[in-house]
Amino acid sequence: MRPSTKTRETLDRRCTVWIDGGPRRTKGAFHPTGVCGISSAMIAALAILFALGVSNFALHRAVLESGHELIGHLPPAVRIAGGRLTLLVEFGVLLTAMLLAAQGWSAMVWIYGGYSALNLASAWAILSGRI
Repeated sequence: MRPSTKTRETLDRRCTVWIDGGPRRTKGAFHPTGVCGISSAMIAALAILFALGVSNFALHRAVLESGHELIGHLPPAVRIAGGRLTLLVEFGVLLTAMLLAAQGWSAMVWIYGGYSALNLASAWAILSGRI
């Protein structure tokens, strides 16, 4: 069944992008600044979240491997595999933040940035022996 002319025009209009100062139709092809593609701001937000996530994983692993006495106070269920279950929770937080940011929740970058700042402060306190 062929789509109606109105449907085809709507689909074509959804993929209209501005190239060289004027509108151009992409005919469904991906264009990073078009409505059919992912926006540049969203790509930047996801890149920032990914970089923060990598740093959070590195800090988390450093704290787990530090042998700090606080690790011994974790509940037995969390200490399975040397506390690696907490890395799974960290992954879940990162994945949720990235999925929400991809759906347009740009505030997730700031929220996850604050979460990362708290992680950095706590890791610094634990690794430097202040706690």
